[in-house]
Amino acid sequence: MNKIQKFFSVVFFIAIFVVLIYLIQNYGIEPLRNKIESMGIWAPFGIFILRGVSIILPALPSSAYSLLAGSLLGFQKGYMTIIFSDIVFCQAAFFIARNYGRVPVRNLVGPKAMQKIESFNQNQLEENFFLMTGLLMTGLFDFLSYAIGIGGTRWRIFTPALLISLLISDSILVAVGAGVSQGAGNVCFSDYFRIGKK
Repeated sequence: MNKIQKFFSVVFFIAIFVVLIYLIQNYGIEPLRNKIESMGIWAPFGIFILRGVSIILPALPSSAYSLLAGSLLGFQKGYMTIIFSDIVFCQAAFFIARNYGRVPVRNLVGPKAMQKIESFNQNQLEENFFLMTGLLMTGLFDFLSYAIGIGGTRWRIFTPALLISLLISDSILVAVGAGVSQGAGNVCFSDYFRIGKK
């Protein structure tokens, strides 16, 4: 079952990327971004919620939403959307685990994800702030938010580690998404037609 989840996570990630490139190649990045801009707050809010759900239910891939935010919203707005979502929902995961314990966490994430959370919980991360910060920079930050809460780590220790890790790690994927959209936009099919006419 775990292998099937990983397979579908990879497929989902690739599908998001392919659809994004297709839209950029066929419509161009500027018309696409103009359409997003016309949606107002709803486009960032939609990505905010999707990213948050992928944190609370960590079986879902969350990295795709960082790339999506960078591609559709641009680096600055995309970065702020992802950072804000991660802060809110990682804190929510931490408080659920800290205040209510293992049972509601297991009900939310399922037994397989709970095993991974329990394995992190055994590492006593509270005793090493730098290890905690470094691990939160990885793609497992959602599992770790639960594990750190279950382990009884204090909020004033978890929050600075979370903020430092998010400021660094989120910027990378959002920047990649923004860079991919710019690169694809620069070589869209309409440019090839213009070159052919010259």
